[in-house]
Amino acid sequence: MNSHIQKFLRYLEVEKGVSPHTLRAYRKDLGAFYNYVKTKTENIELNDIRGFVAEEINSGHKKTTAGRRLAAVRSFLKFLYREGYIKSNPAKLVPTPKLPKMLPKFLSVDDVFSLVEKPEGIGFLPARDRAILELLYSSGLRVSELSGLNADDINTREGLVKVKGKGKKERIVPAGRKALEAMKTYFIERVLLKKKDGAFFLNRNGARLTDRSIRRIVIKYAKAIGVNSRIGPHTLRHTFASHLLQGGADLRVIQELLGHSSLSTTQKYTHLDITHLMDTYDKAHPLAKKEK
Repeated sequence: MNSHIQKFLRYLEVEKGVSPHTLRAYRKDLGAFYNYVKTKTENIELNDIRGFVAEEINSGHKKTTAGRRLAAVRSFLKFLYREGYIKSNPAKLVPTPKLPKMLPKFLSVDDVFSLVEKPEGIGFLPARDRAILELLYSSGLRVSELSGLNADDINTREGLVKVKGKGKKERIVPAGRKALEAMKTYFIERVLLKKKDGAFFLNRNGARLTDRSIRRIVIKYAKAIGVNSRIGPHTLRHTFASHLLQGGADLRVIQELLGHSSLSTTQKYTHLDITHLMDTYDKAHPLAKKEK
């Protein structure tokens, strides 16, 4: 079965154009399935998959992890069925574990302002970090999209950024005034490095900044302003979308800006907006106070 997994991963990388992060996740999840089943691909049965999901949950993994791994197995077996390696896809008959509804975390406007202003001083690193934080919040980019930016993807004159999203799909997103100012300041510092790497965001050695490094930067400044819960680049993406919705932006516009292929993925932010409205009502409305 391992050879079939390698063929599937190759298909994801070459034909589907998935990100390295997604590819690592598939490799890990299918590796766990392979270690559990320990049988030939053509001998995989419905009970093998049910047993795998049950084992994942019983061994202490979250239901979200078990559900993600089941999704990976489904995609893998769907590929094998389409290619003629197996006669049926038993994974279709296994239900996804019922997951708790988790609303994305997002920051308040005050917290965001404190965060983007936290990198202090002059020089390459503070300028770079300010540009990273401003652009994440201004345009709602994924961390992989931010790290993948090249210098010629930034059009400061028009205030636009060309982004390569999931599946190598390109989209153009606007950058706010503050983000553009931060990027212009950083670009001057970047030029002084005299590195010819096309990457826009560089480390101090002049190489492209990795996803992991960007996460560390966001976490560092989040802790510095006293936000110690699990905050990362994706939190700023959620914050971007939530603040747009609260400001009256159309859900379809937010979908385009985020690069979501389906509107249903974007609709989770409507729940956040309702929560925000209820909190505001409870705190501000005279009747709400009276009832309490």
